Amino acid sequence: MSGRMTAAGRAAAVGTAVAGGAALGGAVSMGTATYFAHRVITPEHEKKDDVTVVAVDPDAGTVTLRADPQTTSSGRYGLWLDGGAGHARVGEVVEPAHEEEGARGSRRQMVVTRELLGVDAGDLGPGPARWNKYFYCGDPGSALGLEHEDVLVTSDVGDLPAWRVPGASAATAHQDDWAVLVHGRSAQRGETLRAVPVLHRLGYTCLIPMYRNDVGAPPSSDGRYSLGLSEWRDIDAALRYALAHGARRIVLVGWSMGGALVLQALNRSDVAHRVHRVLLNGPVIDWGSVLAHQADLHLIPRPVEQLARSLLRSKASRHLLRVAEPVDVAATNWVDRAEEVTHRMFIIHSATDDTVPFGPSQDLARRRPGLVQTFVWPQARHCQEWNTNPSLWEDLVASFLR
Repeated sequence: MSGRMTAAGRAAAVGTAVAGGAALGGAVSMGTATYFAHRVITPEHEKKDDVTVVAVDPDAGTVTLRADPQTTSSGRYGLWLDGGAGHARVGEVVEPAHEEEGARGSRRQMVVTRELLGVDAGDLGPGPARWNKYFYCGDPGSALGLEHEDVLVTSDVGDLPAWRVPGASAATAHQDDWAVLVHGRSAQRGETLRAVPVLHRLGYTCLIPMYRNDVGAPPSSDGRYSLGLSEWRDIDAALRYALAHGARRIVLVGWSMGGALVLQALNRSDVAHRVHRVLLNGPVIDWGSVLAHQADLHLIPRPVEQLARSLLRSKASRHLLRVAEPVDVAATNWVDRAEEVTHRMFIIHSATDDTVPFGPSQDLARRRPGLVQTFVWPQARHCQEWNTNPSLWEDLVASFLR
C-alpha cells in the first residue's frame, strides 16, 4: 500500500475530525449549559469581600476606598467588616476618584473618599470589606430604632422567622393595613429595611419574613431555588399570617427575585384578593430576559443559554441539576402573561440596572395601562434606587399608597 493517503482516505480523516470536534463542542456546550443553569438555582450564601478600605479619617468623618463602580456610586451605602461581624455606613462622595500612591510606596491606585456616617459594629480600618447596598444592618430595632417582634410564619417547609413591626400609633389612615416585604435572591431580609420607615409613618404594620433556603430558614427539599415557582407558598403563608392577626388589607412589596415571588403569589394564592396594592423595586418580571442578559454579560452564547432553559424545565434533567421539580422559565414571564395580572401595581426600576433589565417592567406597564405604573429611575445599580435618593423613593411610595 502506498505511503501517500488517497483522496478517499483524506476525506474519511477529515470527516472523523469534524465529527469528533462536533461531539467535543456538544459536550462543552452541555457542560456550560448545566453549569449556568445550576448557578441560577443555587443559593449563594457565602459572599466574598469586594472592596478595599484604604484609609479612615475620624476627625474629618471620611473613609477612602479603592475606586470601582460600586464605591464611586452616588448615594449612601454600607460596608460589612470582618466577614460580616462589623458594619459601617458611608454617605456621598466628597472627593471623586483620583490617583494616589499606595501604602509603603507601592504602585499608585485609584481611590475615592466618601462621608463616614457611622460605625454600627466592629472596627473600621484599612483592609478588605464587602459593599452593602442595604445601608442598614441588624433588625428593625437596632437599625431603625423601631419596636418589633420576632415571630414565626408557618409554611409547608416549616416555620419561617419573620419581623413584625407595628405602624406608627399616630397614623390612623392605615391602622388595619399590613405590608409584607419580600427580599431578593441570596439576600437577607435586611434588604427590605430601607422601606420600613415610610411604611411605618403611614401606619402600616410591616411583616418581613424569611423564605425557604434563606440562612436561618428551613430549606426546600432540594436546597435549590425554583425562581418563585415554589417560594410563592412562603409568601402565601405570610399573607395568611397577616390576615389571621388582624390585617384588613395587605400591600405586597418585593425587590428583585422577591418581585417574582410576589407575582407568583398573586396568581396562585387563594387569599390574593386581600392584597390591595403591589410595590416592586427592580423586579424580575421575566426570568428569561434576566438569563439572556446574564449570558451576554458572561459571554455565554445564546444557544447555550437556551439549552440551559431546556435543562431547567426538563423532567429528564432533574437528577443532573439535583432539583426536586423542573423549573419552567416560561411560567415566570409576566409580559406574556400580562392578562393574568389583576392587581394595581407600581414598579420602580433603574434604567441602568446592571443585573435585571428594566425593559420587561416597562413592557408589562404597556400591556396593562391604568393598572401597572412604572417609574424609570434615571441612574442606579440593581435595587439601589433608594440609596441614590431616599426622599424621592419614599415620596413615590407614599404617593402610591395614599
